[in-house]
Amino acid sequence: MNVFIKAIEYYLPSKIVTNEELEKEFPEWNAEKVSQKIGIKERHIVDKNETATDLAFKVATKLFDNNPTIKETVDFLLLCSQSTDYKLPTSACILQDRLGLPTTIGAFDFDLGCSGFIYGLAIAKGLVCAGIAKNVLLITAETYSKYFHPKDKGNRSLFGDGAAATLISTEGFARIGELVLGTDGRGEDNLKVKTGGARYPCSLNEESLDDNGYILSSDYLYMNGPEIFNFTLDSVPPLMDECILRNNLKKEDIDLFVPHQANQYMLNTIRKVYVIPKDKFYISLEKTGNTVSSTIPIALKDIYDQKLISKGSKVLTAGFGVGYSYGASVLFF
Repeated sequence: MNVFIKAIEYYLPSKIVTNEELEKEFPEWNAEKVSQKIGIKERHIVDKNETATDLAFKVATKLFDNNPTIKETVDFLLLCSQSTDYKLPTSACILQDRLGLPTTIGAFDFDLGCSGFIYGLAIAKGLVCAGIAKNVLLITAETYSKYFHPKDKGNRSLFGDGAAATLISTEGFARIGELVLGTDGRGEDNLKVKTGGARYPCSLNEESLDDNGYILSSDYLYMNGPEIFNFTLDSVPPLMDECILRNNLKKEDIDLFVPHQANQYMLNTIRKVYVIPKDKFYISLEKTGNTVSSTIPIALKDIYDQKLISKGSKVLTAGFGVGYSYGASVLFF
């Protein structure tokens, strides 16, 4: 059974933090050099009282406003977020009520980061193929900024907040091909917020520096950049190979590669290692930063609107990061 992406929208918070503003906080930090390396000049950040669920509501409303016939067709709601409002209830249930969707729909959250959109496509495709749903609303919404240590200039420069809404249906403009998923929990400690869950429910109020000079605090987001970089280089090329193989294609058949928009340096390295021409490898995070699970749908919306692809194009998407978790799929336009 064929399953398609029928519509995509994204939403970014109104507050913008530029590299120049970060440079004022960290005088030793050179805004121009950083932007040249990571490819990010500004990022959108939520206000203190704004949550990922609020972003999810706004992007879904935007999708419905721009596609008036969609809302009444939604029969399942998926929310991918690692910054939901509460431990319980699930934010997807809250969204069902706020959006005015029928009580007859299914809805749940799933907790994934940069691979979340690909996993969401897999879940949605499974629901449609199983006859459980016909029109699945997949929302990715993240506010990593709420997990930043104030002195963590590394993560604060990389990540931005945002949300995307994608309708997966029995018809649409891009057919979802075969998917490849992967997991390696040995990377647990390399991208983590330790406290706040059931194992460590209370703040530990401690901090130090790791061997690479990154702030290490159990109460805030910690990322071991070098280890994440190594994981990506080891995992993503074979992931793309397997995805191309499962879709009965050759590497040269892919018209555009749209990876998770982690940072420019990492993506350029992947492109060179995998030997992809620049014009077939999409990088665009200058004004958004790394929006975690929303980077791929944001990119897809932009390339579709800008007509960077045409009917018959084959686009390979790949997400990878915290968990470790990774996945890829080919979209047939």
